[in-house]
Amino acid sequence: MGTLGPFRMLLLFALAQQNVFVAASDVLELGDSDFDDTVAEYETVLVEFFAPWCGHCQQLAPEYETAATKLKGTVPLAKVDCTVNSETCGRFGVNGYPTLKIFRNGEDFAAYDGPRSTDGIVSYMKKQAGPSSVPLHNERDLDAFVNHFEASVVGFFSSADSSQMAEFLKASSAMRDSHRFAHTADLSLGLKHGVESDTVVLFRPPRLNSKFEDSLVKSEAVSIASLRQFIRDNVFGLCPHLTAENRENMRGRDLLVAYYNVDYLRNIKGTNYWRNRVMKVATQFQSQGLNYAVANRAEFQEELEEEFGLGPSNGGELPLITIRNREGHKYSMQEEFTRDGKSLERFLEDYFAGKLKRQVKSEAAPENNDGPVKVVVADNFEELVNNPSKDVLLEFYAPWCGHCKSLEPKYTELGEQLSANTHIVIAKMDATANDVPPTYDVQGFPTIFFVPAGHKDQPRKYEGGHEVNDFLNYLKEVATHPLILGNAREDL
Repeated sequence: MGTLGPFRMLLLFALAQQNVFVAASDVLELGDSDFDDTVAEYETVLVEFFAPWCGHCQQLAPEYETAATKLKGTVPLAKVDCTVNSETCGRFGVNGYPTLKIFRNGEDFAAYDGPRSTDGIVSYMKKQAGPSSVPLHNERDLDAFVNHFEASVVGFFSSADSSQMAEFLKASSAMRDSHRFAHTADLSLGLKHGVESDTVVLFRPPRLNSKFEDSLVKSEAVSIASLRQFIRDNVFGLCPHLTAENRENMRGRDLLVAYYNVDYLRNIKGTNYWRNRVMKVATQFQSQGLNYAVANRAEFQEELEEEFGLGPSNGGELPLITIRNREGHKYSMQEEFTRDGKSLERFLEDYFAGKLKRQVKSEAAPENNDGPVKVVVADNFEELVNNPSKDVLLEFYAPWCGHCKSLEPKYTELGEQLSANTHIVIAKMDATANDVPPTYDVQGFPTIFFVPAGHKDQPRKYEGGHEVNDFLNYLKEVATHPLILGNAREDL
């Protein structure tokens, strides 16, 4: 047999190394035969139920692998292939992929609803490890706990047997997914923070300390409901750091965001230079209901381009300012951000005075829109969909969606059959190219809504079949006026 050439030797070595790397996964692979016994060995385990063909599972895989390595020795991460372990997946009600669940002492404890990024998984699961509230024994423990990247909630109590502490521990268990908790039965640890009786103190992250707000907030209420409200009202402060991990917690607010090179790991001083300028202006408008945040522009660049048309060349090193309110209306500051904050002041004055023009992502409205299915874009949404005298059946679709393409000829036939009805509009909207109003919950495609005449603020999601007769039977029930099919009137 001939000797291997140097290239083939290098290739075989590389392949061998690759196989070693693949085999060195820190994710536990579990199946029907060993799931229960293995999961019961650990206090807390995160388990991913997946299918190899699932695109979302494939996207999650590298994030999950890296998170498992970072969490090694703290919280194990496991996975179950449901295509070959159907018994286990069936027991835990898995009907979609990936499904992630948290197990405690072998029992199904809760669905994992945290971030799907490596850092998000690590942060979320670290909060799941160990006790829900960390006991503090001295000032060194306290200082170490509150000197953290995230906010800290600490209960100071006069006795380990107090009912207040018992309530606090219940609350910490209920909210451990979202916040960090610690407690002490030594009130003297809180003296330097003005604590004299049983008190809960929320310490904001030291990196966000500012002369424009207190670094801590106190509450004497410790029930789950009151503590949840206290944290919700105070945890973000005047101008928090918006990230991919906490953005969901800030949705549903009127929110101004300053995007720039936010880097709290390598450049705290530079990051807070611009944040302080935003906060200085924010304090002048604090009573008007707008929330504020700073965010790393690179982390949200795709969203800035997609939602606001702001590319990498816009703004240079200066902060870009946008507002999105709870109705989904969007605005961006056109004037360059000035170091004295005056341009931001003018922008906010115009915003509160209703002088700003909304920013709307919209395709051009078609010149000819006489077909059986009307084409809706953001710019003609008010005219076509919110016409108070018309019932509207509206499909939200994506051009790449296979189900939408299959529906198209049936939807067109529906429009043709109902073309004689002056009170009904059959319409469609490309939800990838136009802003969708927030009252329409579009999570997948196609999503169809019936928007009744006279009640445009109450769109109803259509949950029926996608055959022409399915739509007709539905519209016979909900339409404001009797249907006319071709030349025949359908009396209800």
